[in-house]
Amino acid sequence: MLCYQGVRIGILRKSNFGNFRSVSSITEKLEEIVPEKQKDLIRLKKEHGSKVIGEVTVDQVIGGARGVKCMLWEPSNLDPNEGIRFRGYTIPECQKVLPKFSGDDGEPLLESLFWLLLTGEVPTKAEVDTLTADLHARSELPSHVVPLLNSLPKDLHPMTQFTIGLNACQGDSKFAKAYLDGAPKTDYHKHALEDVLGVVARLPEIAAVIYRNVYFDGVVEKDLSLDYSGNFSTMLGYKGNEAFNELMRLYLCIHTDHEGGNASAHTTHLVGSTLADPYLAYAAGLNALAGPLHGLANQEVLRWIQDLSDKFKSEGKEVNAETITQFAWETLNAKKVIPGFGHAVLRITDPRYTCQRQFALKHLPDDSLFKIVNTIYQVMPDILKEHGKVQNPYPNVDSHSGVLLWHYGFTQYQYYTVLFGVSRAVGALSQLYWDRALGLPLERPKSVTTDWLWSQVKK
Repeated sequence: MLCYQGVRIGILRKSNFGNFRSVSSITEKLEEIVPEKQKDLIRLKKEHGSKVIGEVTVDQVIGGARGVKCMLWEPSNLDPNEGIRFRGYTIPECQKVLPKFSGDDGEPLLESLFWLLLTGEVPTKAEVDTLTADLHARSELPSHVVPLLNSLPKDLHPMTQFTIGLNACQGDSKFAKAYLDGAPKTDYHKHALEDVLGVVARLPEIAAVIYRNVYFDGVVEKDLSLDYSGNFSTMLGYKGNEAFNELMRLYLCIHTDHEGGNASAHTTHLVGSTLADPYLAYAAGLNALAGPLHGLANQEVLRWIQDLSDKFKSEGKEVNAETITQFAWETLNAKKVIPGFGHAVLRITDPRYTCQRQFALKHLPDDSLFKIVNTIYQVMPDILKEHGKVQNPYPNVDSHSGVLLWHYGFTQYQYYTVLFGVSRAVGALSQLYWDRALGLPLERPKSVTTDWLWSQVKK
C-alpha cells in the first residue's frame, strides 16, 4: 500500500450501505473511463461526421475566428448568458458539491476540481486525498531548476522566468521518452497523464521560487501536510495564514478553465497537437497567457482603481459614485477602455466575479479598495451602456481578483499572471490528456487571402 504524508493511495472507503470499496487513484479512474469515451467519439464521427453545424462569416475570418465552433473541449463550456460550467457544474454548484479542506465550510480544493475536469465525475474526499498525495509525491524539481531560476536577473519579468523554469523541467518528460522509444499511439494518453500530473505538481514551487527571489529573500518553505493550494500559499510566504489559503483555493479553482478558445488554452492544445509533450505545450500556453490582452488584465484593473483613488484623494474629494463616474468618462473620452469590464463571450456579469465578491463580503467587507470596487460595480454598467460601444457592460473575473490579493498584502501585481498560470494548467492540461486519449489530430485550419475573401463576397 503506497503511503505519502500519511495518506494511503488505494485506501478503502465505507459506502453508504456499510460495505467497503476500493478508492481509485486518478490513473485508475481514467483507465476505466477512456475506452468508452474513445468508442463514443468514433461513433460520433462515423454516424454524423459529414453534418454541418455552423457557418463562418467574413468577420470571423478577419476577427480571429471569434465564435467559430471548431474545437473539441471537454472540461468546460462557456455560455454567453450563463457563464462557465465545469463538466456541467456552475461555480456555485462546484462550491457546494466538491470536497473542501475541512468540513463543509470554505472553498473547494483545487485537486477536487482537477479530478472533475479530468474524469467528469465529482470525487469523494478520499479520492481527492489520493490525488493530493500523488501531486505532492511528484512535486520535487530536477536538481538544476532552482539554481537556474536563482541565476536569472530579478528584473526579468516573472512570466518569462516561469516559462524558463517549466521548460527546464522538460528533460523529465515521460511522454517525450515514450515517444522516442516507439510507444504505440493507443498508449500516448498514459504517458501524457504522467506529464500532466508532473507539470501541475511542479508549477507551485517554480512559481514560489520566482516570487521569493524577485521580491524577498529567496527562501521557500513547504508544508506537504496541507493541500495543493495551502502548500503553495506556504511557499509564497503565507505560512499559517488560513484566510489566504482559502483565497488561493478560490482563486486557483475559478481560473482553471474557460473553455478552449482562450489564448492560453488554445495554444496548449495547438502545440500539444504536434505531439509536443505537456511540458512544452503548457510552456507555450504560458507565453500566450503573458500577453496584455489575456493574463495581464487584473493588474490593469488594480492600477486603474489606484489611479482613480489617488486622483481624488489628491484633490481632497471622496471616492464615490459621482467621482467614479467622472473618472470613467475621462477614461472613455480619452479613447481608453475601462479594464475589468466586458468579455469576448460573456454577456452577463462574470460568475467568477460574483463568487469573488461574495468572498469579499464574507472576509473583508470593510476593505477600502473593495468598497471602491463595489461602487464601481453599481455604477459602471449604466455608464458603459450610455457609452454604447461595449457589447458586455458587466464586470469580468479580472475586475475583482487583484483587490482580494492586495488585501492580504500580496501587492506585487506584476506577478499576478503567474498565479493565473499555476491555475490555468489544470484546465488546459486536462484537455491535453483527452486530446491524446481520443487520438485528436494535428490542428491545421485552412487560411485564406483577402483576395479570396473578395472573390467569395462578389459571388
